[in-house]
Amino acid sequence: MAVGVKDVAAAAGVSVGTVSNVLNRPERVSVQTVARVQNAIRELGFVRNDAARQLRAGRSRSIGLVVPDIGNPFFAEVARGAEDRAAEAGMTVLLGNSDENVHRQDAHLALFQEQRVNGVLLTPASDDLASVQRFAAGGMPVVLVDWEVDAEAFPSVSVDDVEGGRLAVQHLLDGGRRRIAFVCGPRSVQQVADRLRGAEAAVAAPSGATLEIIEQSSMTVLQGRAAGELLAARAVGDRPDAVFAANDLLAVGLLQAFSFGSGIRVPEDIAMVGYDDIDFASATVVPLSSVRQPARLLGWTGVDLLLKELDGVDHERRVRFQPELVARDSSGG
Repeated sequence: MAVGVKDVAAAAGVSVGTVSNVLNRPERVSVQTVARVQNAIRELGFVRNDAARQLRAGRSRSIGLVVPDIGNPFFAEVARGAEDRAAEAGMTVLLGNSDENVHRQDAHLALFQEQRVNGVLLTPASDDLASVQRFAAGGMPVVLVDWEVDAEAFPSVSVDDVEGGRLAVQHLLDGGRRRIAFVCGPRSVQQVADRLRGAEAAVAAPSGATLEIIEQSSMTVLQGRAAGELLAARAVGDRPDAVFAANDLLAVGLLQAFSFGSGIRVPEDIAMVGYDDIDFASATVVPLSSVRQPARLLGWTGVDLLLKELDGVDHERRVRFQPELVARDSSGG
């Protein structure tokens, strides 16, 4: 049978109210009484019913985080940053994976709402935010992470992906490449669309430069490998001389397709740049050049914005960081 507050009170020789004060407001109780109650807690193995306390308070000590793909190391870093900031505030982060599915995303939001989380950090599965707005209107604060909308709609923290796309392609152009392929996921995804805009802006400047768009169903290693196999099957003269991948997972798949059996040399035949600079980008078969995003800082800042929303203090509702090009062997260094 579970040990309750009454058992602790009896063992310590104090009232139930005194045990409650020791647990929640120890400054109201004498040092000697606190010691007696804590000894009773240890001896009885008492564990407080935090769910009941949260129900009475109307809020938990948790923050929800919903991302489109927790298998992507980029979002794992975002989650670590969110946990770091939440821990500073004495809170925990509950993680949901939408798998880029709006219905699954909304199911997570509904569950978090039932659990009375303090608020949610969300990287949307779609640019249609109607359902997200309904949850926010129901009293659940939402901060968008790695996504940007009008500041009046939602607070957001993001990276300038247009500039990131421009940096990647400009780097390839500066290396003498002119036939560039952009391998990406669905262009309906905001980050993909923004990175494409930057790539197009860079290609528009030099004479003779072209940009081919190779759109895959998702941004995974397997989809990158499939795109790489299609490129490898082309005649040598029909291949691009450079590839900009919309994220590092696609780039890893492309490298696999090029490196094993195709005879394509990176960067001699095809130079490559990825995006995100995930931890193992530098440890791929050919160390991968990539556009670095401050993933952990995105998560940390998202929670910080949420806490300011909860406190009702004035704060910047739209935070945008700048990306950085990290050049390695895959693009010629």
